Amino acid sequence: MTWSGHWHGYGPWTGSRDAYGQEALRRPGAEPNSEQTRAFVASTLPPLMTGHWLLRQNQTAVERTWTRVVGAVTWLQSTYEANPPADRDDGGRAHITLEQKIAYAMDALPRGVDVCWVHYTKSQSLISFSVVCCLNHHHPGLPCPLPPA
Repeated sequence: MTWSGHWHGYGPWTGSRDAYGQEALRRPGAEPNSEQTRAFVASTLPPLMTGHWLLRQNQTAVERTWTRVVGAVTWLQSTYEANPPADRDDGGRAHITLEQKIAYAMDALPRGVDVCWVHYTKSQSLISFSVVCCLNHHHPGLPCPLPPA
């Protein structure tokens, strides 16, 4: 698979499982100017499809737009380290290692595959943060919300 583009980082979103479960707010409507699409664009809830982040131009930031994969992965790593996952009460693993997550992101992002990390934090909040490829394989018609300088 060949891909050429850049990446945008979104999040972190932190909240409850109940808020995250509000799926109607996590998808745009079928029509660009529909009430559902307007509610989706105004929402801060992570979309069900990562590429739909690109519809939220007001949530795209210059400091989270990268032309080199290392910048995007460094942001993922620092966000993860600032919000580490909770451990299971029985001491078992509830997640893969950060090194494995970084290796996957370094492999996937240059091929145009979005990366989304979601886990429960030690305070039992859910956190979600994503790096989205732009232009997006699954949503090629969505324009770039903030082209790199």
